[in-house]
Amino acid sequence: MRVLGLMSGTSHDGIDSAVVDWTMAADGVLTGVVEHVGARPYEPELRAAIVAALPPHPVDMAQVCRLDTLIGQAFAGAARECPAADLICSHGQTLYHWVEDGRVRGTLQLGQPAWIAESLGVPVVSDLRVRDVSAGGHGAPLVSAFDLPLLAGLPGRAGALNLGGIANLTVPAVPVAYDTGPASALLDAAVLAATGRPYDEDGRLAAAGRVHEGLLAELLADPYYRRTPPKSTGKELFHEGYLARVAAPYALDLADLLATLAALTGETVAAEIRRHRLDTVVVSGGGVRNPVVMDELRRRAPGARFLASDELGVPSDAKEAIAFSYLGWLTAHGLAGTVPGCTGASGARILGTVTPGRGPLRLPEPLAALPERLRLR
Repeated sequence: MRVLGLMSGTSHDGIDSAVVDWTMAADGVLTGVVEHVGARPYEPELRAAIVAALPPHPVDMAQVCRLDTLIGQAFAGAARECPAADLICSHGQTLYHWVEDGRVRGTLQLGQPAWIAESLGVPVVSDLRVRDVSAGGHGAPLVSAFDLPLLAGLPGRAGALNLGGIANLTVPAVPVAYDTGPASALLDAAVLAATGRPYDEDGRLAAAGRVHEGLLAELLADPYYRRTPPKSTGKELFHEGYLARVAAPYALDLADLLATLAALTGETVAAEIRRHRLDTVVVSGGGVRNPVVMDELRRRAPGARFLASDELGVPSDAKEAIAFSYLGWLTAHGLAGTVPGCTGASGARILGTVTPGRGPLRLPEPLAALPERLRLR
């Protein structure tokens, strides 16, 4: 079954896509042939509208309606650029993740799936996170359901790390998965505020700076890092206003601020790698391309070997799109797409809602058991 996964994460810079042809074997191994990966940037006007609707900015229902439509149309446009698939699984764009006192009370992803179904004519699985939240979970990181069978069979204590706007870590041995804190969210916010550019290309600005230990210590004192998993966060906490409030009194130049923020990402992630005594960490996400962040990780977690997810057949820039292709395959086959120990839900749940395509809705026969292992090529 060919499933197109569509994903836009907390960097809200565009839409990643992946078409994977999934085949289940009798031995419990699910093989995925990655036939296509791609990325479509948001149009500048749409990205600006998304940024303007993110916390701490106020929004009205007219903006919500427009964004739901425009993001849905952008996802449909991205889908049209991909090879044909039997099913589409669309994450949409997270606009708000409602967390109070460490508990997730709601989550909102926009991008109306009817635009995708109408344009492509095939069924669309969408709105995956809220079912886990309704069962008491965090709705994140859903990628943990993909990480566990992907890492099965790796020697030693392995973990999976995704460095997007927010960093998340999956540790199969426990199992546990959670957001460790910001990866590029604060770095990108600082660059955008100072230069108007969306990010620090190749970490060049951060590489020219020096870490300010006083600011780093204040950033590390945020209560989020002391919370125990399961836990999740987003730009509802780690946004430009947060950064301005904490960093403004130090009056650092941009290079020193970015070097300090790279050290924050490095230390908050490395602390969790050390805590779980991981010896192999499979890394994906845009942060892999920031050598300053990666150097901080290696320096602060010297006992771990960092392995790009590409070496397991999963292109690092497309990992989450591939993971959502897998989650769509699970839903289509009547299988749960959550791991309660990772999200904190009261039990495993089949995720998402299904929007039919143009013809009658026909899904495969349900399967009795989850795949034990994933093999990607």
